[in-house]
Amino acid sequence: MGHAAHTAKDLAEATPDSRDRYVDLLRVASLGTVLLGHWLMAAVSGDGIGNLLALVPALQVLTWGLQIMPVFFFVGGFSHALSYRSLARRADGRPVYAAFLRARLQRLLRPTLVFVLLWTAGALAVQLAGGGQGKLSGAALRLVTQPLWFIGIYLAMVAFTPALLELHRRWGWGAFALLAGSAAAVDALRFALAVPYVEFLNFAFVWLAVHQLGFLRADGRITGPALLAGAGLAGAVLLVAYGPYPLSMVGMPGEKVSNMAPPTLALLAHGAWLVGAVELLGKPAAALLARPRVWRSVVAANGIAMTAFLWHLTAMLAVYAAQLGLGLRLPEPATAAWWAQVPARLLAAAALTGVLVAVFRRFEAPGRGGAEPGSGPRAALGITLCLLGILGLSMTGLGGLLEGHSATLIALPVTAPAAIGMALGGWLLVERSAPARRVRLRG
Repeated sequence: MGHAAHTAKDLAEATPDSRDRYVDLLRVASLGTVLLGHWLMAAVSGDGIGNLLALVPALQVLTWGLQIMPVFFFVGGFSHALSYRSLARRADGRPVYAAFLRARLQRLLRPTLVFVLLWTAGALAVQLAGGGQGKLSGAALRLVTQPLWFIGIYLAMVAFTPALLELHRRWGWGAFALLAGSAAAVDALRFALAVPYVEFLNFAFVWLAVHQLGFLRADGRITGPALLAGAGLAGAVLLVAYGPYPLSMVGMPGEKVSNMAPPTLALLAHGAWLVGAVELLGKPAAALLARPRVWRSVVAANGIAMTAFLWHLTAMLAVYAAQLGLGLRLPEPATAAWWAQVPARLLAAAALTGVLVAVFRRFEAPGRGGAEPGSGPRAALGITLCLLGILGLSMTGLGGLLEGHSATLIALPVTAPAAIGMALGGWLLVERSAPARRVRLRG
């Protein structure tokens, strides 16, 4: 840990004045909010794992501030624009798509695949031993991979960055309007005409529209953040009040319509208001980030954020398992006794996440990679397989490995082993898109 702190200190002190530190803070804060939200929402009892927001519907309004994932995708757009343009400037006209994919995926896929392989091995061992059929164990094996949807969507954003950057160069705000209009058209076809499967297009249109706002920020074109926030908030309120959209900005068990899966126009409006709101906070945050101690903390957190995201549900489940193993009673969720245990559970989950981060953080360390042009088609095929595999695994979970349990991904059935195979095969293709490059999963 001392070496890690020293590294963070060195990186913080070497930060150029031109770096936009606020973006790094937003990345850490958005993922941290997701971790806290997941820990709070999980309502674990002897009957399985439920959702606190479904048990206490009045709390669903909190998702309008705590559903912060659009901010992470917004920050991703900003970072991808800068990264791709930097590579293109240094390439002297050579194609940079394969190099861009390798650079962006290195710190994302290595820790993800390690997480997937270890959990798969554990799940397989449990099921071979005859376990995994209980309410809690079965729910845990389904739950632990669900947050991987975010990584699959993020991979799609990386893959489409060059094309959407060109669209942004030509049309600016018009490119965002095109994606937002397409999301609105999809919802119209979905709700007014009941066109089957059309709603899945909004996994692309909604999240890529938020991603496009990051391009606009990179070029200094979000000049009216208050207007963006106000328009987004007003749009979300009107859509929820008068449209077919639920109040919650996260998915609820058993609901007929979810704002998240697939994403809706209401979620896009929510994302717009969040982006405008965080932009309004940029100047006061810059003064805070100028303090060396604060900036060192942000740099250190950025170096472990993905690892913490991947393992935070494992830590939470382990806390509940330890409570049961010690013979302690699990109170009914949302009761006074349950709320009284919340602070201790959060502290325990945070501490155990810290331990897991210490063990697995080396897989998130930046790898050594050049900017070799490589094979663009091979890299494109690789990232497509990766995103389909990760998305598929987020839907199937790791229960029923021996029974061939499947889930529907874009109208096609997929099993967990097939999804894992696609993700691993895609990773190898992306890595081998560079000549004479050795593939390594070890940190």
